[in-house]
Amino acid sequence: MAITAAMVKELRERSGAGMMECKKALVETDGDIEGAIEFLRKTGAAKAAKKAGRIATEGAIVTAIGDDAAVMVEINCETDFAANDDYFRTFAQLVADAALQHAPADVDGLKAVSTGGPETVEQLRTNLIAKIGENIDIRRFTRVDTGTNVTASYLHGRRIGVLVTLLEGEAELARDLAMHIAASNPVCVSEDDVPAELMDKERAVHQAQAEESGKPPEIVEKMVAGRLKKFVSEIALTGQAYVKDPDMTVAKLLADKSASVQGFVRFEVGEGIEKKVDNFAEEVMAQARSASKG
Repeated sequence: MAITAAMVKELRERSGAGMMECKKALVETDGDIEGAIEFLRKTGAAKAAKKAGRIATEGAIVTAIGDDAAVMVEINCETDFAANDDYFRTFAQLVADAALQHAPADVDGLKAVSTGGPETVEQLRTNLIAKIGENIDIRRFTRVDTGTNVTASYLHGRRIGVLVTLLEGEAELARDLAMHIAASNPVCVSEDDVPAELMDKERAVHQAQAEESGKPPEIVEKMVAGRLKKFVSEIALTGQAYVKDPDMTVAKLLADKSASVQGFVRFEVGEGIEKKVDNFAEEVMAQARSASKG
């Protein structure tokens, strides 16, 4: 059967695949649109499997806010170029919207839900891998059930995202605090929330440093206490200097506004993922050696 431009156009609109891939699929299936869609899904899944082991440390943080819930998702790709692709950005927002609508329990559950069309999130992901040519990974998401509390989100570009919920307070305050958290990266809300393991580790470091000074034990104890107090003020949100007014702590700001923070989540693209460092000199030398042997 002759493959027409109209057939290719229809398949592109239905599958989201590239023009050449659509034409190839139609040739393989003798012009059968439904068969071509299935062909694209199979080849897309195969390509996705091949790329699954490739490290994806770029990407985007995306949020979706509803009447009684908020969602934040991290979706990774391999390069900054792909992260700026319109198809990638559209896919990322579809995933966040699906997480908000369906409230899945985990990433696997999120991949299984519909995006409002015939495809699941996972099917769209494999299609996007085939289109962009990079590994795409839905790394993590968080969902906050807000109820009557005030929840705000803030995105610093596409690399940092924050959700913050206030028990009391206004939307503008929540937004300002989300911006502060994006900039200052606190570990927890208050001093009482600092993980004991983290405190123990920090105390051991400062204890060793103070003892090296040769000062009496009572002085060493005061030095350690002072340094721990400073450490806690830097990592606990309420102890930090407010970015919009460094003369005021976040605790003072909240007190002035008769508000309190229930919790927050901060995502940064690629945090905690070990990045591969390419040695381009070695790569060129390897290619040169290979060429000389040929």
